[in-house]
This record gives sequence, structure tokens and C-alpha cells, in this order.
Amino acid sequence: MIGLGTIINVVAILVGGVIGLVFSRAISARYQETLMQAIGVCILFVGIGGAVQEMMTVTADRLQSSGTMMIVISYAVGSLLGEWINLERRIEQFGSWLKVKTGNAREKRFVDGFVSASLTVCIGAMAVVGSIQDGISGDHSTLALKALLDMVIVCVMSASLGRGCLFSAIPVGIFQGMVTLLARAVQPSTMRSMDFSRPTRLRRATITPPMRKEVAMWV
Repeated sequence: MIGLGTIINVVAILVGGVIGLVFSRAISARYQETLMQAIGVCILFVGIGGAVQEMMTVTADRLQSSGTMMIVISYAVGSLLGEWINLERRIEQFGSWLKVKTGNAREKRFVDGFVSASLTVCIGAMAVVGSIQDGISGDHSTLALKALLDMVIVCVMSASLGRGCLFSAIPVGIFQGMVTLLARAVQPSTMRSMDFSRPTRLRRATITPPMRKEVAMWV
């Protein structure tokens, strides 16, 4: 099912937020710090594993890397675009609008919780890569792993920042859903460019007499 990964992610965020609100008194600052450190280590491990898998190749005598320039360009362009559209300010405005529309006008930390949780669980490589995988091949394993991590993160953040963290599921659903739909739209052209089922025509090589002698020597 296309889009299942995003659905799982949104549900996991809501479940984590509810757990954090219900057990906010039981989840003390010490437990919150420990859980966030554990999640940070897991994310670091996943990131290093993905980078090594996609960027590093082992040859006979050395380790080669590729894609470094693409990382630098992506970070630079992404940072400039984020500043140009003032992304954080837009999210704050949306959070203020949600605060009024959802009847949480008296919740002092609603906007802070919404912005902090949204920027934490919505912006990241797993959201983009996982959504592309979901849209092209229906593989939602990356988003399922992200959903588990987000559930713990939102649980911890909801225990300290309140119910605004639950609504971070909205930008996650919109962003990842749009990326999934876009990947699904370009999927036919992607599959055609990767179609290896067509037979490949090979030119018949002409072996001259000197080459025949050389081949015979090696055989």
C-alpha cells in the first residue's frame, strides 16, 4: 500500500504524544534525558550505516567515497531555501493558528511544543528517503523505523512541552505524503530508465589472425 509508511508515522506520533501526556508525571527529567540520549545514538547509528552503504565502496586495495559534493550542495541549498522562506517562522504561525482553532488558547507552551516537535520529527533524511522508497517501490521499512523513533521522541517532548507536540503529526503527514505522491508520479519514468529486461545487442567482435595466436597462448 502506497503511503502506508506515512500513516504508520502519523499514528506513532499521536500514540507517543498521548503516552507522554498521560504519564508526564512518571517520566521525570532523568528518564527524559536518558531516552533522548538513547534515541540520539540510534539515529547516529542509522545515519552512519546509510552513509557507509551508499557512499563508501571497498576496492581491492583502498576505500573509496562518492557523493560528498552532493551532500555539501544539498546542505547549502537547503539552508538557503529554509532561510529564504523563513521556515521556522511559518511553522510558528501555523502553530499559533492551530492553538486557537483547537481550543488550546490557554496552553502557554503549545506553540513551543509544536515547533520543537515538528522541526525534530519532520526535517531529516529518513523522512525524505523513506517517503521516496514508499512512493516508488512501496517499501515502508525506513518510515516504520522512523515512526518508532518519533514515537519515543514525541512521548518525551510531550511530557515536558505539553499537547502541542501531538500536532506535529500534521506537518509530518503533509510533508511525507507530498514526497510519497511525487515519487509515485515519477515512478514510471524511473522504472523505464532502470529497465534491464530488454535484451542488449552486442556487436560481434572480429578476431584477426594475430589476435587468434595471442588468445591461443593465453588459453
